[in-house]
Amino acid sequence: MTSRNLQNRVDPWGKLHAVPNRGELMGNRGILHNDSNAIVRPWAHKAWVTCLLQYNGIKRPKPFSPGNYSELFFIDEATAFAAGHRPCAYCQRARHREFKDAWVRANVADELGASTLMSAIDRVLHAERCVPGGRKVTFEVPLIELPIGAMFEYEEAAYLVASAGYLPWSFDGYGAAVSIGRTAVVKVLTPQSVIKAFVEGFVPIVHSSGRI
Repeated sequence: MTSRNLQNRVDPWGKLHAVPNRGELMGNRGILHNDSNAIVRPWAHKAWVTCLLQYNGIKRPKPFSPGNYSELFFIDEATAFAAGHRPCAYCQRARHREFKDAWVRANVADELGASTLMSAIDRVLHAERCVPGGRKVTFEVPLIELPIGAMFEYEEAAYLVASAGYLPWSFDGYGAAVSIGRTAVVKVLTPQSVIKAFVEGFVPIVHSSGRI
């Protein structure tokens, strides 16, 4: 399955690019393309998910096939979370449950947690990741407050908070750790409620270049 010329590679801001790097996860936001395979909308629904590239031998149609959702690709789960996506409940059932449980513990009062629906979580995530027109929602905190797995913008570049330090992001993977003052105030790309889930103990999977 190839989609080299399609605008479907997702960066940590949630923007779509036409680059050859496919990445380690697939996902969707609904049908975003027209009959010419051009992107015409930033999303079609609020349930932005990430999916496995292969699952149970399912053969997917060619990307951007007529009437099919627009297949998007991420270099890793940390990037997908930063863009505002979360694990699919079908092909990533266990991962989906793990994330939902951590998210609910971190963001919902104990007496309400058991009744929290995924649709309600998706509404929160949608408000935290973008505004009409597709502009990215961010918030600012001192870098020292961010947990492992969070992604942030600093001097117009994206970085991952990793055990090895602050790793610059690219579609090829992560670069060597750079020195940034821990008290520096940065723009956080990962949605705020997801950051809270990370603090609760959920750790996103990162590209091999970031596993140092």
